[in-house]
Amino acid sequence: MQTLIGKKAPSFAEEAVVNGSEFVEGFSLEQFVGKKNVVFFFYPLDFTFVCPTELIAFQDQLAAFEEKDTVVVACSTDSKYSHWAWLNTERNKGGIKGVQYPIVADYTKTIAINYGVLAGNYSVDNGNVSFEGNPVALRGLFLIDKQGMIRHQVINDLPLGRSVDEALRMVDALNFHEVNGEVCPANWNNKKEGLQATAEGIAEYLGTMAN
Repeated sequence: MQTLIGKKAPSFAEEAVVNGSEFVEGFSLEQFVGKKNVVFFFYPLDFTFVCPTELIAFQDQLAAFEEKDTVVVACSTDSKYSHWAWLNTERNKGGIKGVQYPIVADYTKTIAINYGVLAGNYSVDNGNVSFEGNPVALRGLFLIDKQGMIRHQVINDLPLGRSVDEALRMVDALNFHEVNGEVCPANWNNKKEGLQATAEGIAEYLGTMAN
């Protein structure tokens, strides 16, 4: 599993479904560089069990991300047609109708490979291509700043759903650091003070924790 922290987010231009129904060719995260932070997350498959709970949970908090100058983009290895069908299936029938943020179709699996979240590996032996593992994306999440650099990543195994609240907290931490220049200690949230990255700053902070 590769670490992408501090590196430029791998680029791509692929098909996506946006606003719940519109097909877009050549969708890219490059459109947000210089403008918005991006929470870019992978999920294994459409029409499954944990996945709709995550996508709906992100939709439920979409306004909170937008208030923090951040867009949400999802991606899986399904086709754009599968995405469209899922987006137009009622929630009481296993669908995610009402989800508005873009869902990228990584049908070739190249985006998942470049982000290090494909749950298996291709190999070539005597000209024969084989795959070992599960040819879907793990539950990877990447926070990309306005310069297009990855500042946070977390990757869960397939059965383990993510916390949308934690994704929001990391957006808050990134924005706080960029505005104030302070760092964010353990369990920091936007109701707490930051920490000066100096010996004096850490001593003062630890002193307040002891009181």
